[in-house]
Amino acid sequence: MTRVLVTGGAGFLGSNVAAALASRADVALVIAGDVREPASLPDGVRFAKCDVTDAGSIAPLLREYSIDTVVHLAAIVNPGRDVSLEYRVDVEGSANVLAACIEAGVTRIVVSSSGAAYGYHADSPAWIDETVPARGSDEFPYSKHKRLVEEMLATYRERHPSLTQTVFRIGTILGPTVKNQITALWDGKRLLHIAGSDSPFVFVWVDDVAAAMVRAATGGPAGVYNVAGDGALTVPEIATRLRKPLLTVPAWALTAALWVGRTLRLTEHGPEKVRFLRYRPVLANDRLKREFGFTPTRTSREAFEEYLATHPGVALGDGGVSKA
Repeated sequence: MTRVLVTGGAGFLGSNVAAALASRADVALVIAGDVREPASLPDGVRFAKCDVTDAGSIAPLLREYSIDTVVHLAAIVNPGRDVSLEYRVDVEGSANVLAACIEAGVTRIVVSSSGAAYGYHADSPAWIDETVPARGSDEFPYSKHKRLVEEMLATYRERHPSLTQTVFRIGTILGPTVKNQITALWDGKRLLHIAGSDSPFVFVWVDDVAAAMVRAATGGPAGVYNVAGDGALTVPEIATRLRKPLLTVPAWALTAALWVGRTLRLTEHGPEKVRFLRYRPVLANDRLKREFGFTPTRTSREAFEEYLATHPGVALGDGGVSKA
């Protein structure tokens, strides 16, 4: 009977994972660990204060509840505001969790990484599988931090094989309450499109991510896996579905505009944002299906359609009007 601690267990993804774990007959205990207790918890889930930046507090918590499996999801939800805090939570926090797992004798850890770990590079293949190095992109702290964490995980796999790892490099997660820097791209009257680049997106619905996490925590095979729905949607395809025109801009012009805007403190985004939009990592999910034994129930397109159904007004003509 598995006893699980979910770090970041009060967050959007964490609460879904904790609820899914608690519904399993082979899971004896689910602890949602987070810095603040939520207003409500899913049935069968208990809360415990867990600050991953407090190195000395994690191992005692694991021992107190006889935890054998950790699902490590604690991260900054909307990166880009406080890089030092992001580093403390994402990188130092992951180091603290891994060290505590070894100290307390935890035997399995499931980690939410990201497709951002591959970085945003012009020479990336059209479809990225797990054989492609996780290079990150140093100009994007979130991407850099994911790379650093993955390097740390690789070291632990060599030095501490008793701690079984399943690492998920996740595409853009969509769900009924999601609101982030990706979904913000769809809220305006027009969609930004960089000339000569279709910038494909891969999406995955939150329930599919939670189901993959549950399989990993309850006996699924170890390894590193991309998590995304089948297929991808390009920016022109998304614009067509939203019934919104494209604002097509040459890469050099957008780069110059962002440089001026940040220099004058008119925007927090700089020229590096062009690479983020232009060279998105497009995740292939073949290993997830073939080796991990899990097929998402929704394709990228179906996850996007479900997002639109739960966010009326994003698509013109679908239950509301677009935001300005």
